[in-house]
Parts: sequence; C-alpha cells; structure tokens
Amino acid sequence: MFSRICAAAGLTLAITVVPATTATADDGRAAHGARAPFTLAVYGDAPYGTSPTDTSEFEATPAFIASVNADRDVSTVIHVGDIHSGKQYCTEAYDRSIAALWRTFADPLVYTPGDNEWSDCHKAAEGGGRYNAATGQIDPVLDPATGRPVDYAAGNPAQNLDLVRRTFFARPGHTLGSDTLRVLSQAQLPHRAHPEDAKYVENVLWAKNGTLFVTVNLPGGSNNDADPWYGAPTASQEQLDEAARRTAADLRWLDTAFTLARAGGLSSVVVTAQADMWDLDGKPASHVANYEPVVAALASHTTAFGRPVLLLMGDSHVYRSDNPLTQGSACTGDEGVCAYDAWNSHPGYQVSNFHRIVVHGSTVPLEWLKLTVTPGAHNPTTATSFGPFTWTRITKR
Repeated sequence: MFSRICAAAGLTLAITVVPATTATADDGRAAHGARAPFTLAVYGDAPYGTSPTDTSEFEATPAFIASVNADRDVSTVIHVGDIHSGKQYCTEAYDRSIAALWRTFADPLVYTPGDNEWSDCHKAAEGGGRYNAATGQIDPVLDPATGRPVDYAAGNPAQNLDLVRRTFFARPGHTLGSDTLRVLSQAQLPHRAHPEDAKYVENVLWAKNGTLFVTVNLPGGSNNDADPWYGAPTASQEQLDEAARRTAADLRWLDTAFTLARAGGLSSVVVTAQADMWDLDGKPASHVANYEPVVAALASHTTAFGRPVLLLMGDSHVYRSDNPLTQGSACTGDEGVCAYDAWNSHPGYQVSNFHRIVVHGSTVPLEWLKLTVTPGAHNPTTATSFGPFTWTRITKR
C-alpha cells in the first residue's frame, strides 16, 4: 500500500516542482540547470511586540521585506513560525495584516505555523483566558470597550489553527509571497490509511536541484501543545486529540518526504519546523518529552538516508548552529546559548549527517539567514557550512 502512495506522491511531486527546477535562458540563477546553486532567505519569530499595542517590528517589516527583495540571489523565503509574540493577541485582523505584508515579497514564501499564533492563544497574556477553579469554566479576557473576548474564538487553539489555515493556506499546493513556487501539500496527498491527514494543509514539501524541502506543523513554546489550555488542572480531550493526531500526521509526512528523497536519488533534505525541540527553557527534561517521537523519526530517517539533512527552526529566538543528534558536536551561537549542551535533552543518538540552525528572531534589527545550497558540494561542518549548505546572517538596519 505504501508503495502505491509513494508512486502517486512521486508523480504529483514531479508535476509540482517543474517550475522550481527548470532552467530558463533569462534566469541567471538557473543557468546551469539542476546543478545550479540557489539561495533562500530564512527568518522567523517576527514581527514581535512587547505588548498588544507595540507595533514597532510590524512597522519595520515593509523595509525588511524590501531588503530581502533587493537581494537578487534569493529565490525563496521561509518563515519558521511565530508571527507575533506571546504578549500579543490572536485576532483575525492581525493574521490578515501579516498575510497582506507577505504578499509584497517578490519571491515565494513558505510558512510553517508557530505556537504564538495558535497553540498558545489560550494563554491570558495572549488574550485568551483563565481557568476559574470555582466555576470550572474559562473566564476569557474581555475587551473593556465591547465586553467581547479579545482573541479570536476566545483563544481556543484548535479554532485559531483553523483561522491560520484559512488565512495562509487557502489554496493547497500554493505558496505565499509571489506564489510562483508550487509545493505538494499533505492536504493533496493524505495517507491512504489516514484520510484525516488531509486537514494538515500547512505541511508541504517541494524539491529543487537535488534537495527536498519539507515542513511540519510542530509548535514550540508550549512543548508541542502540552501545557493545559487556559491553565486548567489537566488537558482537555480536545487538546489531547489535537496534539496526538497532528504529531501522527507529522510523522507520516516525514515518512513520505524521506521516502521520496531516497526514491528520487536526491542529495540532501531540509526539514523546517517551528519548535526548538532541544530547548528546556529552564525546565526539566520531561518538558520536551512530547517532541521525542519527532526527534526519533528525524534520527532514524537521517541515518537511513545517509546524506546531509538540515533542520531549520525558530522558537528559542537566539541564533544557534550545531548538531543536537551527536554528543559533543561543535556549536556556534549568540549570548552564551552554546553553554547548554542540547544533546542532553534527547540523549542516546549519534547521527553525524545531521545539522540544525535556530534562526535569530524577536529582536531588532530584524534578521534573516541567507542560506545557499550548492548541489554536489561537500563542505565541512563549520560555523557557516554543512555539506551542500552555506549561510550567513543578514540584518536590516
């Protein structure tokens, strides 16, 4: 059965990625065809605000986008999630304002949702509400002017994720920004045995010049949505079902991506997820336990693939470059972030052909990572290179 799924996936993928891989005479970036280097701009945890009324980073975003548009090397933009901070409200108007900003990107933009725009919307700091022990009910944060909840759906995470889907993923297989890159969405290719996977329209993959890119909806901040919604004593059945079903769909999507990469003879894989699965954030190791199935899948798939696998993520905000699947791997990062050995969060792995980058976010000046993929390159693992990948940090001042 799985072979039939993969065959269908391969056919759909081949059709989908033609615009991304075909060389044209007037495109200098593709002049050498499938062997041509290409460059992506990667950023996340932006724009951030320190309060519901702080719009400084939002107002700085048009100039930031213009700076990315001005770099002729860039052909694709990736946003790794968190379109506002944990101190800003989750509203339909705000989500639509971000979508409007992103339409000004000259290149296609691929986005994977972060916790702040859906799974953490229940928190009072984001305008959700508080569990009332006396009544057993939720007291939503109300707008004093209207008496209505300030958050969309009173902060219900599942409904806010549906809002994100309607706003940013209305057309499966299409991207944001210039919408000139076609991707394959899990909505277009649900697992035969799990038709419910069709709801995960935000999980996509595409290939370019020998590299397969795949995104999975994996929120950070709240430990893959493990913090009980609204501060209730225990997680509701709705919350438990959401996390379990989404994680299972993520794992099946990773299975599909790596199966396609192996079957297609691709030379590298890039995985994008929002959560920094190795960031304890001062909490015990149990805090990241809900990520272990994904970490184990990445380790297993990367080992079987035998070629470079790069993980791009945000969530912990501070730039970091290392291999958390190999004990004692070299680490480069800001603000003493490397003093903590992330390997201890999920011990027991030794996977040498893996690397991850946490993109810097949440502060000004806004920053993006200029990531170049050079097909066939075998760069050593350094502070700025790994296999076919090289990168540099760019700030808009």
